[in-house]
Amino acid sequence: MIEKHIILEDVDPAVFYGVQGANWRMVKSLFPKLRLMARDNVVKAMGEDEDLQVFEEKMRALVTHQTKYNALSEEDILDILRGQKTHAESGEDVIVYSTSGKPIRARSENQLKLVEAFEGHDLTFAVGPAGTGKTYTGIALAVRALKRKEVRRIVLSRPAVEAGEKLGFLPGDMKEKIDPYLQPLYDALEEMIPAVKLKEYMETGVIQIAPLAFMRGRTLNDAVVILDEAQNTTTSQIKMFLTRMGMNTKMIVTGDRTQIDLPPSQRSGLIEALRILKDVPGIAFVELTRKDIVRHKLVTRIVEAYEAEAKHRRAEQTTENKTNE
Repeated sequence: MIEKHIILEDVDPAVFYGVQGANWRMVKSLFPKLRLMARDNVVKAMGEDEDLQVFEEKMRALVTHQTKYNALSEEDILDILRGQKTHAESGEDVIVYSTSGKPIRARSENQLKLVEAFEGHDLTFAVGPAGTGKTYTGIALAVRALKRKEVRRIVLSRPAVEAGEKLGFLPGDMKEKIDPYLQPLYDALEEMIPAVKLKEYMETGVIQIAPLAFMRGRTLNDAVVILDEAQNTTTSQIKMFLTRMGMNTKMIVTGDRTQIDLPPSQRSGLIEALRILKDVPGIAFVELTRKDIVRHKLVTRIVEAYEAEAKHRRAEQTTENKTNE
């Protein structure tokens, strides 16, 4: 009798074994010739060599399924062990699966353009109003690349611009002061990566979330790097960020022209970059509009109302200028 140890990499053992061990009991029942024991992320199997080889192959298939779909049900186990396609595998347009097993896919024409742009370019600019899924889709693409082992890490960044709030008045040390600015990035990751695995990734640096200022002096290789809220960068800041690109790295820059929180005396680095880089080969530009908004229906109405107000103010300013002439 041969003994073999199998390490369950990249999965949360609690999810893999199932509620109260239901998944593991099913696996054991389907391999009656083997003596199987599991503890944390290590499975010990004893039996004949041929049976152990089949068991290891099927275990790897189960791990691959859970890693990709963030879920593993008893039905999935039966399908995989029988060599059949699972229900989840029919979703060809899915980017990744949420921690609840929900498919995350492009939900509008321009979100789909963002997916295609990311696949075909190393640098993509995604610009549009709030709620169009720029950041969420970008992070989903980054998580997919990490799961596929196309990159070794994800780096997410935002400029810590004070939009009415003052950092100095917030409680805690610098990390605690800055974290609220980065919370939307944490929220998206928590939807796509199981909590235990996300904590491990954060602790080991596989996923890094940091203010833009922390990017200076770095060269980012083998990574997907996302700069969010880029409209609040200065020209020198966004230039610094873009020149961090290393080998086998893809960058996504997202922003909203209508939500610039910089002082009036400073020009938006995003606006400048879109103008300066518009004819540079190898860079993709995706423009999202209010038609791409996937939040509550009121968000679309709010964006439309503010756009109408801005248009009205521009018209008034034009009339006033002509009068003064």
